[in-house]
Amino acid sequence: MSDTSLPTPTASYEADPAQVNRVLLLYSGGLDTSVMLKWIQDRYDAEVVALTVNLGQPGEDYEVIRGKAMALGALECHIVDARKEFASQYVALAIKSNALYGGGYPLFTALGRPLIAKLAVEYARRSGCDTIAHGCTGKGNDQVRIETTIATLAPELKVIAPVRSWRMGREEEIAYAREHGIPVKGGTEIAPYSIDDNLWGRSSEGRWIEDLDHAPDDDVFELVTLPERAPDEPEVLSISFERGIPVALNGQHMQLVELLEAAAEVTARHGVGIVDHIEDRIVGLKVRDIYEVPAATVILLAHQELEKLVSTIHQNHFKPALDRQWAYLVYAGLWWEPLRTDLDAYMDEVNQRVTGEIGVKLYKGHARVVTRSSPNAIYDASLASFAQSGGLFSQEASPGFIELFSLQSRMAWRLRND
Repeated sequence: MSDTSLPTPTASYEADPAQVNRVLLLYSGGLDTSVMLKWIQDRYDAEVVALTVNLGQPGEDYEVIRGKAMALGALECHIVDARKEFASQYVALAIKSNALYGGGYPLFTALGRPLIAKLAVEYARRSGCDTIAHGCTGKGNDQVRIETTIATLAPELKVIAPVRSWRMGREEEIAYAREHGIPVKGGTEIAPYSIDDNLWGRSSEGRWIEDLDHAPDDDVFELVTLPERAPDEPEVLSISFERGIPVALNGQHMQLVELLEAAAEVTARHGVGIVDHIEDRIVGLKVRDIYEVPAATVILLAHQELEKLVSTIHQNHFKPALDRQWAYLVYAGLWWEPLRTDLDAYMDEVNQRVTGEIGVKLYKGHARVVTRSSPNAIYDASLASFAQSGGLFSQEASPGFIELFSLQSRMAWRLRND
């Protein structure tokens, strides 16, 4: 890399290179953060403490990651299993809020970043670090989510983002890694996709995905079975909720982490949860992402249906607007915005009655609600039938209601058309 200069701070929370002494690095074990671990030591003449957070990423060997970080010169490498906290304090709130951004993205990365950054603050303080480093680029939303959290929770700590400023391409990173003895997964082969995943979903970017004329290649799907290869027989998955939180699958009670993993496995097997999404990023770009979100797809569908069953018409008309606002705040990295916690209070209140069971039929990429039950259902089969209703409702009263209900509309129509 020819440019040896370090970036000049443009925001109050960015680090002055001369004042960087010990850095807490958010470390995944991949190429970018492994190069960063060595690069920070060389360029800043700084010590590095690594932090790796487990949010349910499949297939990771965390002891291997720890060993790699220590071999590259880290003072310490902390491995934090945050799956339970992620599920109960982040995903659970998203379920209560039916959280989808842009109608398709269930916010799995957006939910994880404030937790990761919060843990980075905790471990930076514990390890005597003055700076936190992350591997986000300047084009994505994650830089906003992580840096906003750090600036909010720890204004005394500073931030560096090497990938945003070092201007190294992928080939230059590999060359740097080889020069400094950094193992490169897959040798010199560049991974075809940029992947991010956790308990709530998986995203893929890069390669042909940026070409809108290109239909998805089969090799991008590693979590969800292609619908055409899914089983020929449908399966009904019954999801039980208590106060808005899923607590059981097919009658078997589970802790939330276990339930999310089990729901993902069943749903993915039937080809459900593929989202090919055009998304408006906070930084102004419009991008295409491929998401595999089996657990989110089936659980949000079931929750919405149960919530609709137990809520009044007025609640059902009002809450979706708040759901969209909640999702936007989280997507935009404003997890710590007071409005979000204000909205949580309403979500909690509505979900006090969201208890019951929803059956979802899964079949070759489709998920359809087929059964509903709740002790709090605002539903009476006798009132819904065509037969004479009971004492709560008299069909003979309908004409008077119709006359009054339509009065203004009828008068307005005549005034406009006379």
